[in-house]
Amino acid sequence: MFKVAMIGAGSVVFVKKLLTDILGLPDLHDVTISLHDINAERLETAGMMARWTAEQFGANARVEEHLDRRAALADADFVINMVQIGMHEATLLDFEIPRKYGLKQTIADTLGIGGIFRGLRTIPFMVDMVGDMRELCPDALLLNYTNPMSILTQAVYEAFPEQKVVGLCHNVQNTAADLAEYLNVPVERLSYDCAGINHQTWFLKLRIDGEDAYPRLWQAMEDPQIFAKDKVRFELMRSFGWFVSESSEHNAEYTPYFLKRDDLIAEYDVPVDEYIRRSERNLGRYQDTRKQLLAGESFPLERSVEYGSQIIHAMVTGEPEVIYGNVKNTKLIENLPEDCCVEVPIIVDRNGLRPCHVGKLPPELAGYCAPHTFVQDLTVKAALQGSRDRVHRAVLLDRHAASVLSIKEIRAMVEELIEAHGDAMPEGIRNSLRASEKAKRYA
Repeated sequence: MFKVAMIGAGSVVFVKKLLTDILGLPDLHDVTISLHDINAERLETAGMMARWTAEQFGANARVEEHLDRRAALADADFVINMVQIGMHEATLLDFEIPRKYGLKQTIADTLGIGGIFRGLRTIPFMVDMVGDMRELCPDALLLNYTNPMSILTQAVYEAFPEQKVVGLCHNVQNTAADLAEYLNVPVERLSYDCAGINHQTWFLKLRIDGEDAYPRLWQAMEDPQIFAKDKVRFELMRSFGWFVSESSEHNAEYTPYFLKRDDLIAEYDVPVDEYIRRSERNLGRYQDTRKQLLAGESFPLERSVEYGSQIIHAMVTGEPEVIYGNVKNTKLIENLPEDCCVEVPIIVDRNGLRPCHVGKLPPELAGYCAPHTFVQDLTVKAALQGSRDRVHRAVLLDRHAASVLSIKEIRAMVEELIEAHGDAMPEGIRNSLRASEKAKRYA
């Protein structure tokens, strides 16, 4: 029997998705599922969901619920992290304060001002959790699903170089499904080679039954109905030559092109404040799920595109898998900064994860990704070193913020966000300047 610890198990809908994937594989039925959350009701709900899912698959799964994180981690073989530090209230701050300064966002969980501050308030948790892992389950693989993906994954391998960690996302898988729709073929007929950074992973090769599919995609883009489904990403393909992962609403805030003026927002149908609406829906989905469980109702059991179960299956059985994951750039992508966090193909088997060497990205794609890697690096160093100055520098280098705000406006916005998030900020950052000194310095 092996053990999977799920940290942040109160994300019940996502936990159900991962449990369906894991327990839907007969080779993984003999497992201990160790659930942890700091919210007792959400933890209880996750436990009910785990036991119901195991029963549906006839799995010999032992389900544990732990309010104590250390107890959940003890002797784990795999640790799945899916926490959201600050929850809905912190998300509102990440949107409302920048909006006061005229800075609009869509999702704000990966890059930009929202991604930076979500990273700053999550890195202390990551450091504490991985510190526990080094003591309680030093050989465990950490599968991180929490955003901002690149920032948090880099923080782990910088703070604990010996820790096995991979950042997991569904941006490649979901984009493949989108492309199949635009090309009017089943996704099973597509093959592709991708590389880049999380949410900006480029489809370097795209094939249908082994034939280059890019000519067909360029043709499809000329159909106004297809273009309207993904305006930002098609515009980026038209401009840079390749199709990028994630969604148009995400990509709109990663660049200086789409959110700086209201006419551009209207032209590209950019859904400003989209994540606030999603966060509110997620609160409602949790309540609905709990009511269904208490009422003894059933749920659909559909396999997802998440890579977590594939990784676990490959490492438990030795049957190899190829996934896309976020790891340290050990010259995997030669023209992105060494040691930044990159998203590349990874071979997984009983020996663990073996990231694949990509070589050089086309220079325009490397140039597109590289500025973000420096913002991510500064954010990680700001948190680990307790440097308030580096928070400011990270935001100053953000492409979207700099396209809208002046240096003084960025300084004021950063200070207001640090104060608003208070104790959620790394200690060194919140205590690095007294209020009087701060006011004088940034006047």
